[in-house]
Order: sequence, then C-alpha cells, then structure tokens
Amino acid sequence: MPSVLWYFHMILSDGDIRRRLNDGDLVIEPLDDPELQIQPASVDLRLGREFLKFRRSNISCIHPERGDEVGQYVEKSTIPSESREFKRLNEFENNADELEPQDEVFRLHPGDFVLATTKERVEIPPDLIAHVEGRSSLGRLAIVVHATAGIVDPGYHGQITLELSNLGTAPVALKPDMRISQLTFTKLLSPAERPYGEERGSKYQGQTGPKASKIQVDEEFVESRRSRENESQ
Repeated sequence: MPSVLWYFHMILSDGDIRRRLNDGDLVIEPLDDPELQIQPASVDLRLGREFLKFRRSNISCIHPERGDEVGQYVEKSTIPSESREFKRLNEFENNADELEPQDEVFRLHPGDFVLATTKERVEIPPDLIAHVEGRSSLGRLAIVVHATAGIVDPGYHGQITLELSNLGTAPVALKPDMRISQLTFTKLLSPAERPYGEERGSKYQGQTGPKASKIQVDEEFVESRRSRENESQ
C-alpha cells in the first residue's frame, strides 16, 4: 500500500505544472489559454490541422519491416487555416455551381482510424514522464485518442501524434484547435540516464505533424534485413 500511495503522490498537480512551465524545463507551446488548458492535474492539448488517413487497400497484409508498404497505406489530409470546406447545393436542380461555406472540420466516421497531431509541441525533461489521455466529453461521443502510444518519454521534444478512432455509430466532426486530449505528468524517482533523443536513435524525436509508423527501423528488423542480405551474397 505505501508504494501505491507514493506513486500517486508523484503525479504533478496544476501548481506543480505551472512551476515547471515557469522554470522552463517543461515546455508546452503555444499554450494560448493556461487558465482554460491547465486542469487540476493535467494540461488539455488542442487538435492540429494535419491528419494521416489509412487507405482502404487491397494489400493482403502489411509487413512492419517494409517501409514502402507502410508508406503506401497512408495519405495526408490538411485543413487549411484560411480556406473553407464547401458543399455543392442543388446539384441536381437549378444552379449546380452554388456553393455554401461549412465549418472547417474533419469528420471521423464509425470504425475509422486516423493519425492526427496536437497543435502544441512539448519538451519533456529527463525527470518526468507524460501520459496522453482522452477527454471524458469526447469519450462519451465514442472518440478515443490513442490505441497504444500513451507514453511521452523523458527527453522527448516535438508534437504528439494522436491515434484517433470512432467507436460509435455516427460520424463525429472534429474541429482544429478544439481541446482533443490531456497530458498528465509523473515525476520519476530519478532522472532518466539515457532520455529519449538522438543518443538513443529515437525515431520520432522532433516530429512535426502526424507521423506514420517507423517500425521498419527497429533494430530487430534492421538486423533481420542484414541477415537476409548476407545470405543472398
């Protein structure tokens, strides 16, 4: 029981988060509305404008070690900040060229899975680990924000890729700049000796926008390719 209590005492409160932000070792930017975004023990992050959609493909299966297959499976979609999405009115009657502006939204359909990004970039110091969590209000609309990638490692710098799914029965319109997820912070017992970054060869360090899987550069797959190449020589 004492160890469990100790763990929960290590989660940063709103006051702790503000102090770390003011000290500058924890970075969340742009944090346009701290009063709104800083919650009692978390920080709300907003939705960016870039998405990676998964094509409905005839590929029999994806081999994680083959980067070309992974790349062919996704396509990028961006909602420009100035332009509007239009729909055609009266397509089958009168003036078929009449257009009506609609809200700038990304419609996430039932069963869909897309990669999105936070608007904010973060810098996590070596003595903290962050966790990406969904917002209750979106969860009640059947929207989840991550499949497995819930951890932001000590030392990570960059925007955060979100794994969005719609588990419901109706499309949900997601608007850029809406608060989409929340980040909690846990203090480590001691700073990471080898934090996430270039020294470790961390493949998502410094990312901007949503990034597709780079699992093909994992050491076990690289070593497997080397072995096959050596056998073929």
